[in-house]
Amino acid sequence: MDALQVISSAAQIVSSMVGAVNALEQASRNLNEAPKRIKSLEEFVCELESLMRRIKQKHVYKLHNPQLDHQIQSLNALVERLHPNIGKARRIVSRSKVKNLAKVVWGSLTGDPLGKIVDTIKNDLNWWLESQILAQNVEKVIESTAEDIPVRLKIKIEQGYPISSKCTFVKNLLEKEGSQRVILIVGLSGIGKSCLARQVASDPPPRFLDGAVELGFGQWCSKASCSGNKVEYQKRLSRKICKFLVQIGFWKKIKDENTRDLEYLCCLLQEALYGKSILILLDDVWEQDIVERFAKLYDNDCKYLVTTRNEAVYEITEAEKVELSKVDIQEISKSILLHHCVLTEEELPGVAENLLERCGHHPLTVAVMGKALRKETRSEKWEKATTNLSTFATCAPGPVSYVNEKETENALTIFGSFEFSLEAMPDDSRKLFTSLASLSWVEPVPEACLEAIWSVLGEESLFPLVVCRLVEGSLLMKSEADPLYQVHDMVSLYLDNKISDSIELLANESKPEETASICPWLLIFGKENIKIIAQKRIELFLSVLEEKQGVITLDAIIQSLMASKSISELEASRASFSSMLGPRIKDLISYDSQSLIAMSAEAIINIFNKSDYSNYFPLLESADVVDKLAIILQNCEEPMVLTNISFVLAKLAEFGSPGTVDVVLQIIPLDRLADLLNLDAEAEEWHNSIFTILMSLTKGGKSKAVEKMFSFRIDKNLLKLLEKGNEVAQHRAIVTLKAFYEVGGPPAEGSLQFANLEVLPWHVRLRLERFVLSDQNKPYSAKPQTYEDLIHKVLHSNKKQVIEGIQELITLVEKAGEPRIRDMIIQTPLIKRLSELLQCKDSEQDSLRSESCFLLMKLACSGGEPCIKRYLEYDIIPNLVKTMQCSTAELQDSAYTTLHQMLFSSGGILVLNHIFQLALIEKIAHSVESKSLKTREVNMQCILDLIELGNKACLERMFSLQVVEKMAKLEKTCVGSGKIVIGFLKGIDKCKHLSIAERKVMKQQVVRKVRVTLKGHKIESQIVAAIEAYVSEGSIRGTSSSNRSRK
Repeated sequence: MDALQVISSAAQIVSSMVGAVNALEQASRNLNEAPKRIKSLEEFVCELESLMRRIKQKHVYKLHNPQLDHQIQSLNALVERLHPNIGKARRIVSRSKVKNLAKVVWGSLTGDPLGKIVDTIKNDLNWWLESQILAQNVEKVIESTAEDIPVRLKIKIEQGYPISSKCTFVKNLLEKEGSQRVILIVGLSGIGKSCLARQVASDPPPRFLDGAVELGFGQWCSKASCSGNKVEYQKRLSRKICKFLVQIGFWKKIKDENTRDLEYLCCLLQEALYGKSILILLDDVWEQDIVERFAKLYDNDCKYLVTTRNEAVYEITEAEKVELSKVDIQEISKSILLHHCVLTEEELPGVAENLLERCGHHPLTVAVMGKALRKETRSEKWEKATTNLSTFATCAPGPVSYVNEKETENALTIFGSFEFSLEAMPDDSRKLFTSLASLSWVEPVPEACLEAIWSVLGEESLFPLVVCRLVEGSLLMKSEADPLYQVHDMVSLYLDNKISDSIELLANESKPEETASICPWLLIFGKENIKIIAQKRIELFLSVLEEKQGVITLDAIIQSLMASKSISELEASRASFSSMLGPRIKDLISYDSQSLIAMSAEAIINIFNKSDYSNYFPLLESADVVDKLAIILQNCEEPMVLTNISFVLAKLAEFGSPGTVDVVLQIIPLDRLADLLNLDAEAEEWHNSIFTILMSLTKGGKSKAVEKMFSFRIDKNLLKLLEKGNEVAQHRAIVTLKAFYEVGGPPAEGSLQFANLEVLPWHVRLRLERFVLSDQNKPYSAKPQTYEDLIHKVLHSNKKQVIEGIQELITLVEKAGEPRIRDMIIQTPLIKRLSELLQCKDSEQDSLRSESCFLLMKLACSGGEPCIKRYLEYDIIPNLVKTMQCSTAELQDSAYTTLHQMLFSSGGILVLNHIFQLALIEKIAHSVESKSLKTREVNMQCILDLIELGNKACLERMFSLQVVEKMAKLEKTCVGSGKIVIGFLKGIDKCKHLSIAERKVMKQQVVRKVRVTLKGHKIESQIVAAIEAYVSEGSIRGTSSSNRSRK
């Protein structure tokens, strides 16, 4: 029971009490009835008290919620006011009849005391009810207003960086009329340029109606970093602009081949910022052309706050230049020190001024030293720190990529603070920090990568403590929303001097097995020279010189893939690993080691795509691979090994020769796979793999494979899943059964009978009934003149005639699967007429639109792809989407149901592509936030259909349109339980065009987006817990099984 349910239950009781009080008011004129009425009131009060006790007991851990606590307190206050008044009323009516008679006479002179008490009670009850209704109405008004207000982009404020006079100066420049569109903030590294810019952008001037947004570049996005390679530089810049477009919620139709076209993306950028008023922070810019590309955009009221330390960027003439100097940071350096050393100004030793001076007042240096001296009040420690900083600065290696003498001197001081901070840390933290020099730090690095690196250096259980020391020392920065780490650019520069030490630690001093466990991580997240080393080591380990090293390498490859933050990142990593694993897969599976073969099978499942199966699996036919896999199947008991090996065999059947198909069908244990297709919670974990296995066998073995699977009663188990399984299992079972019957035809003694259809959900019956109803195949003997008469009715202007014609056509349209009937329908103007009827705007024509939708749905289901192709000629799909946005609930349902059936018909892929090509998906995604409940509902269902049927590109488009964020906001508005987002996750589970690895990465992406959207909201923990529970369902069993199989 949440806050809303609490108030509802209490309101029902209080409303009943108001009725009882009215009855008591009548009874005050008849004192014999009054005791009964008072007793009713006392019972109502007891119910209220009982309700409060139940709520407090049930929600003892939720009473921190302000809304819930306030409503319980208001209810408690009401009860406390009712008790004394009801007691007074009880005492008045309990007197003797003589006293009551005297009271009536006295009351006629002075006023009725019982009546006054009744009025008081009534006023208390009405006051409570009105206050609750008022609160609800105010909340609705506020929510309604909020819905109409566009989202204002925000930048997170920098903690521990106080507002300086320079901050005010920059804001004044932004507000000044006639000032330049570009404001350059320049200064030495670590002096606080980015902090100042974020401070300004976190609270932009009111003129920036659309808020502020930040886009970081860094040295990675520079020509020097690309060794002068123009193509590589443009590719990196394109990637940044793509990220920016997503940040501001603008993502038009971009195909994979366009994402690297810089000029195309700049055109999109022009369109995206048209009419916008945004303060855009371009942080750490290294190239002049980056600023120029943004500054030349027109027809917008945007301004650009640019931070840079590259003198070439200073030369931009049409820009206001703001230099951050030592004088500017002197005023805030002490505040920064106090923040990081956690001391008050009174506790701070006097010698701290010397330390600030030695730090050059640079914010980064001051922050690092402050963290190192956290809560230290002894003057001698501060004096020693100042001396040590000078020593470390003198001994620190100079920056690798700096040529500016002033910058070098500044960098040495900062590097000295890093050395001082590291000196105060335990040896474990220093070793981990040194090892991080192998990583590129271009993008945030997942915590799993750091854990893998630490596993080579020390005990896994100590990792949280060790990494925490680095975060506390300002040498690492941890993202609050995700387990991701990044470093300041000066820390990255310092680490460049530690690369050789890092290689020594990770590659030369560690054991081969330890190196094998981190090389895949270094290949994804390492520096370019480190990636080359990692790739050579992986190729060596996969050459099976040592069995254990091969197993560990394959396991690490899978783990590193699962840490991908997006599908594009996953695809890039997958392609790298596939190119190394593919040519060696034959040798790996041929090796005489069951654990290596089992791990190779798991790697194949997670890494290979259709192209890889086509390229590499035919090579396996010539080896004794099938025999080796068959031996493992005979001896294995673990469901994970059973499904993985069966998966590889099924893919061999799908992509191999007919002879291989026959052998696979003989040895694959269909009886054991059938046993795993049950409703047990433990078996559900393997359903995804088993369905894929069955589909691959069906594609490879055709009717022969289907016949074999029917003989093991697999269809019977699928029907059980249809009847009692969860939503995802039902969907997979439908798809598999359809494939069985389409390829092999209905068997003489199949489990799917007409009686089965009666107990199945309606949408399941709709998809499977044609395989059971024998009369579906009987040709329909239609007389051409009769059909022409019906068409004439539909073309008539009389509404009644049209509706009659449509209804009479239904029987004929249901037979459109017959080519003769279908051709006859397509050649007439029926589809064009239905399209016209669908566009009627008069509300009196709603019944015509609804009937048109129904007939179009029937025709799509029966006529399939040829009819769908005709639909595309008459804009029927856009009109259906438009109808889904109308204000008539019945029409919205009709339009959605029609579109749903089209999507799942034989021509559904054409409808899906049409929706994305015409950018209708944007309208559907936008409608998820509609004020209308029905509009939200039908568009949400449509999105789930598109997820289920779509592919990788479709889902990435959904992510770019912020569909997940919109769903999370709906959870906030409706105080949901996570059901809306879980529906999205179920759609990903149902999508047959995703690999297992892609499905996992996308789910993780959803969790991250929800966590960020709900951050700080009262339902954050509840929703996140619900979706994480769904995502991780069965993972513990899978992990334990996996571990056992690898031992």
